[in-house]
Amino acid sequence: MSGFVLGAGGFYTYIKTGLGAVFGMAGALIALATYTSVAIALYGLFGYFLNDLVRLAGGPDVAWWIYAGGLAIGVLLCGVRSIEFSGRLLGACMLAEIAILLMLSIAILVTTSPARPIAFAPFGALAVFSPGLGVALVFVVSSFIGFEATAIFGEEARDPKRTIPRATYIAVILIAIFYAFTTWSISLYYGPEHIQQQAAKNTATLYLDAINGLLGRPAGYLMEGLLAVSLFACSLSFHNTINRYLFALGREGALWRGFARTNRHHDSPATAGIVQIASASLIVAAFAIAGSDPYAVVFVWMSTFGSLGILLLQVMVSLAVMAFFWRDHRGLNVWQRFVAPALGMAGLSVCLTLMAVNLDLVSSSTSLVVQSFPVLLLAIGLAGAGLALRRTEIVPT
Repeated sequence: MSGFVLGAGGFYTYIKTGLGAVFGMAGALIALATYTSVAIALYGLFGYFLNDLVRLAGGPDVAWWIYAGGLAIGVLLCGVRSIEFSGRLLGACMLAEIAILLMLSIAILVTTSPARPIAFAPFGALAVFSPGLGVALVFVVSSFIGFEATAIFGEEARDPKRTIPRATYIAVILIAIFYAFTTWSISLYYGPEHIQQQAAKNTATLYLDAINGLLGRPAGYLMEGLLAVSLFACSLSFHNTINRYLFALGREGALWRGFARTNRHHDSPATAGIVQIASASLIVAAFAIAGSDPYAVVFVWMSTFGSLGILLLQVMVSLAVMAFFWRDHRGLNVWQRFVAPALGMAGLSVCLTLMAVNLDLVSSSTSLVVQSFPVLLLAIGLAGAGLALRRTEIVPT
């Protein structure tokens, strides 16, 4: 669909074009809520890990929200720049983290011994189809959050009809291969029979412990530093994504038109960026005042809500793709316009259902707040649909 539809609204643009303005606005508010929740989760994780890094280096124990505030300022300043600047920064951060994880994986393979042999048991049928496969699939699908950014930046890309599909496929394939390789190697380090126990016991330091053991403590410090930089890069990426949503909605008059104002030097959605940072900071402040744990509550709860919402959006987009090509085949075959998106929607619907009924396992919490996430997403979608119905004029993209 990206070869025929371009828009800074990402999922909103596709849902609106395929299913109409009412579903589009419902998707837009769900997208804003879910992406914002992921951004807040990253603030919590950044504060948690950076404070840990500083303490291990002999520094003071500082409240996590102070680091989160510094992250917000840095993201705002970088977000004002052009998308090319953000792209270069994100690329450099990604390459640095990939490099050290590859070093760890290679070190694990090189140092194998009879006590820790190379085994393919983690990829075997007994491992794949063991109890818990459904919940595991939820985590797998959640790991691919953000690949749709290739379409969101279509208006700012050169030759988007060619580069967007290519970038999307390359991103998904590389993520899958890299995650599979590093996950397999870490299971070899601890042993396939012990990896589950170690992951439950040392969730936050599973990889760091392996790096410290094989590459030395200096490499561990480097990895923690790269993790902090990576979280900054992720925060900047989601900041830019939310900006484009607000920009698209403001440009169409669906929300306040001030969101469409751009920076006069870099043409970036400057007003939307300020509003995004301000709203996220207020929510972070609320968590801080409540004394919430930055990892167990802020990160886990918010990432759970975001994952659930994005799965819902992906189901809606799959349906929108089929509706879009139903009216006009545009020269595509039945696999491209119907079978592939139908299979995608079916698989994503299964994952969405599994996640909704296993929220206590995914979030490690039985809180009523977490259990209400599906209802909250439905309410946000209905609010968006109601907003669209109240509008007297819909401006086309």
